[in-house]
Amino acid sequence: MGTFHTSCRIENVADRKRSASISKLLVDTGSEYTWVPARALEKISILREKKDVPFLMANGQEVTRSVGFAIIRIGKSFTVDEVMFAERGDLLLLGARTLEGMNLTVDSARKKLVAAGPLPAASSARRIGCGPLGSLPSSTPRERYPWNRNSDNLRR
Repeated sequence: MGTFHTSCRIENVADRKRSASISKLLVDTGSEYTWVPARALEKISILREKKDVPFLMANGQEVTRSVGFAIIRIGKSFTVDEVMFAERGDLLLLGARTLEGMNLTVDSARKKLVAAGPLPAASSARRIGCGPLGSLPSSTPRERYPWNRNSDNLRR
């Protein structure tokens, strides 16, 4: 499948004028979270909202890191997400949650991020088979559905 990198802009949620460009993040759908250099986050005053959060690294090592909240932008796409304060030696990653928040997906053949398409949404419960018992259309012969014979009592 291959790997590729992308760049992004990180903004402080409380003060969008405070921002930093991150030139090289590894796109990693296997990582839940986005990892950004701690110095870059501190420079734009992103607070450490959660401290000493345990993570299991790909090599099996357990580490703890701080987590903050930021706006992450790639091109015209953006989302608000949790970002990990990456320390020296940590990989800088663009994780799955951020990609989902931006409604982006990976085009592995072209090694780029692309729009994921329409977002799924809940539909009305009035569709056949989705509503309460007895929600079959009136044109359906009731004798074909023995469990629905007393449905007239349910519709009152």
